[in-house]
Amino acid sequence: MHQSIKPWQGSSFCICQLVTFRPVMSSIYVKGVANGGMAEFQEMMRQQLESSMHTELEKLLDTTTGAEREVSKKDFEGFKNLYHRFLQVKGPSVEWIKIKRPPEDSIQPYDKISARGLPDSMANSLNKLVVVKLNGGLGTSMGCKGPKSLISVRNENTFLDLTVQQIEHLNKTYNTDVPLVLMNSFNTDEDTKKILQKYTHHRVKIHTFNQSRYPRINKESLLPVATNLSMTGQNTEGWYPPGHGDIYASFYNSGLLDQLIAQGKEYIFVSNIDNLGATVDLHILHHLVSQPNGKRCEFIMEVTDKTRADVKGGTLIQYEGKLRLLEIAQVPKAHVDEFKSVSKFKIFNTNNLWISLAAIKRLQEQKAMDMEIIVNSKTLDGGQNVIQLETAVGAAIKSFDNALGINVPRSRFLPVKTTSDLLLVMSNLYSLEAGSLTMSPKREFPTTPHVKLGSSFTKVQEYLTRFESIPDMLELDHLTVSGDVTFGKNVSLKGTVIIIANHGDRIDIPAGSMLENKIVSGNLRILDH
Repeated sequence: MHQSIKPWQGSSFCICQLVTFRPVMSSIYVKGVANGGMAEFQEMMRQQLESSMHTELEKLLDTTTGAEREVSKKDFEGFKNLYHRFLQVKGPSVEWIKIKRPPEDSIQPYDKISARGLPDSMANSLNKLVVVKLNGGLGTSMGCKGPKSLISVRNENTFLDLTVQQIEHLNKTYNTDVPLVLMNSFNTDEDTKKILQKYTHHRVKIHTFNQSRYPRINKESLLPVATNLSMTGQNTEGWYPPGHGDIYASFYNSGLLDQLIAQGKEYIFVSNIDNLGATVDLHILHHLVSQPNGKRCEFIMEVTDKTRADVKGGTLIQYEGKLRLLEIAQVPKAHVDEFKSVSKFKIFNTNNLWISLAAIKRLQEQKAMDMEIIVNSKTLDGGQNVIQLETAVGAAIKSFDNALGINVPRSRFLPVKTTSDLLLVMSNLYSLEAGSLTMSPKREFPTTPHVKLGSSFTKVQEYLTRFESIPDMLELDHLTVSGDVTFGKNVSLKGTVIIIANHGDRIDIPAGSMLENKIVSGNLRILDH
């Protein structure tokens, strides 16, 4: 069970929940209120909580030795900082009245960037680049075990296969050395490393580093759930990877950041591994590398125009003189509809980011990386309520100098989160070349069809058994499928198609069928005899 994610709105939760926390609290409460009221009491509470957390973390560290202890010690430094800020925060993280639209020149249209053309020496720019893929997620939402990046998405190629093919193609075409870096989590690291052996003879150097491992916090006591550092037994659910905002600290702590800087690398291109549109764009890279040194841009966020499907996506705003990412969870309830309005907030964050390595190093060493805390409430299998403190990679935009948004074509945002998305990328809407998907020129509309597959299609294995072959979707606008439905070979779907098999019914769409602007319901089976 997964509750909504929201940045922390205040400290009242901690205080009222913990008036009854441990006998020592009641004496603090009496003393605090007697000596100077609620503010002093809350401060004493926070100090006591922080002290208790530090004690518990030390106990956890004492359950192991050697390298694991050192890695966990570094992780816990980051966690303590997040926990300290979590206890300090009061009120919403943005004041709505201070929000301004970004200045015109702070979000550039992609056409303007690409109109500059490319130099003959593109190899020089590519040799300054590192591609980083966020690879911490599991395929559980699509019914798969193990890393999501190992799910087959097109012609038996996984997300990881396609990524390696794209970068290898770049390296061969331009005779360059663009490495691939995977940020794994403790959930994906082991399985991913086993698979990496198959790319030994590809022309791509592949590095990995691990996200931090933070302790889940008991919602009642605000102390760790885990009793030791192991990942087995009752401790399995005691740990979590703290969101992709952790990339800065874990990349720095791994030593890989310094290693890449020493090799002459200057920028990373970061994206989610399940976004098949997030390929290396030479125009954006050239724009980054060719700027005057005095006005060097340290951070580019690719944004794209909102559609009705994207109204909850984070957007860029101007806030206190800085470009800043605003997520729906930071928006006061009274303004949520305004936030969702496509007319006021026209763009959203694709999570394709171009970031200066030297700037990451500087901000980490100055401890100046500023990201809002996301408090993610969860209920564990045993019914225990916990919270996870997380951050988002794009939220750090306000910490970097001369940050910029680039409004890119929608084709650069092609995430595969569900089997409905998978159907689109497996279909003839796209062609595959050198690991990159491109929209078929035969499609008359630049947008993809709206596809909604029912619960019988949620798991990849079951979804695959329901299609003898993927239907022709070139002229499809909208597809809704619900219930026990299967598709024969060479089916063609056009316009708006709705297929609904009621409970207990079954619909088999015969091979060779052409459905155009049709609603199919009831029971349909054609049997051989």
